[in-house]
Amino acid sequence: MDKNDILEQKMNEAYDKAIDSLARYKFEMFGYWSSSWVKYNQLWGEFGNKRKPNPFKNLVQEAAKMMNKFKEVA
Repeated sequence: MDKNDILEQKMNEAYDKAIDSLARYKFEMFGYWSSSWVKYNQLWGEFGNKRKPNPFKNLVQEAAKMMNKFKEVA
């Protein structure tokens, strides 16, 4: 198993744990695992691979929409 295989395995594990944490209202652990995924993705790029799209992008965009609605009400 080479470094890319190991890193990809770690990325998949971090993604699974992030989603599981979010589904169980464990927001702090979601932050930990999602940021781990982002760091692994940075390493993925440093190893000469094309970075993968962030799987949490839709969640971030939805949170931004929620904040915009909140600001309109406030």
